[in-house]
Amino acid sequence: MIEYENLGKSNAVFFKEYEESFARTLQSGWYILGNNVDNFEREFADYCGVKHCRGLASGLDALILSLRALEIEPGCEVIVPSNTYIATIISIIQNGLKPVLVEPDIATYNIDPSKIEENITAKTRAIMIVHLYGKPCDMASIMDIAQKLGLYVIEDCAQSHGAKFRGKVTGSFGDFGAFSFYPTKNLGALGDAGAVTMNQLKYDTAIKRLRNYGSDVKYYNETVGFNSRLGEMLAGFLSIKLKKLDEINEHKRRLASIYMKGLKSDFIKPQVHQDYYDVYHIFNIRHEKRDALREYLLKNGVKTEIHYPVAPHRQKAMKDFIDEKLGFEISELIHSTTLSLPISFCHTDEEVYRVIEIMNKF
Repeated sequence: MIEYENLGKSNAVFFKEYEESFARTLQSGWYILGNNVDNFEREFADYCGVKHCRGLASGLDALILSLRALEIEPGCEVIVPSNTYIATIISIIQNGLKPVLVEPDIATYNIDPSKIEENITAKTRAIMIVHLYGKPCDMASIMDIAQKLGLYVIEDCAQSHGAKFRGKVTGSFGDFGAFSFYPTKNLGALGDAGAVTMNQLKYDTAIKRLRNYGSDVKYYNETVGFNSRLGEMLAGFLSIKLKKLDEINEHKRRLASIYMKGLKSDFIKPQVHQDYYDVYHIFNIRHEKRDALREYLLKNGVKTEIHYPVAPHRQKAMKDFIDEKLGFEISELIHSTTLSLPISFCHTDEEVYRVIEIMNKF
């Protein structure tokens, strides 16, 4: 069986260093917001080419706190892609704001810049874009729109660690870059974790305060905050793995190129363009008989996933926030046809060739 993901195998190369880091942290007696977190924040800020980074408890918290730091008045609107994972939209709702869904470009699956302006109203305050599957958005067009109209930009970078648009790393374009280090990510922790990147000191100060009960000084609280702190153990592990992030990304890019060359034209494959350095957190194809294809692959020893089976506007949780009657036909098409193929750090070229051989007989 070719598994979709095996986190034990993907992390095996790091086990010795993880054990050493764990022992050091355990013996130090300091487990929250210590040297490991400080070190990782500096390292990840440098990697992303930004001035500041703050570690948090999850990628969702990274989105929620980014919006909270902007102090946008309740009831205002935030532009968001209609085919994103629901966490992006939840962060908007949790801040008392209204999500305004914009359809993606069917070729890239990222928000279509040409559709953004027609959805902007007097209540719009921010654009929350998502670098879906590890492909960067068209940040030149998006930043032009934001600057012209005076809108904030939050980048959801949960799937795009190390991805680049025209040579610049995601998470360094907007006011905030919100990262998840969920275990399956290219830079995955051994548990939930996240971070926010930014260039402005005032935002760094705000995030640092918000993640720690709204406090700058112990037991003195400046604002109503959260408990969202990256743990010392996980920060130590992330520093170790960060050193190999480029290697991980290149491994996945090589596997993606094998898929791209080998899969027959029946399958709609990801678009490749010189402006985009994709890191393939997910390698998705589309097929009109997706469910039959997935069942066929499983019967032949290949596990797959669907990212994602239900469009956000169809989720029961969204019924009071998004008008389902609006349609979102492109999003519906993507969600009904997309299939994610094995492409983790533990997969080999031979396994990918085997997947291709099986798929091409479908």
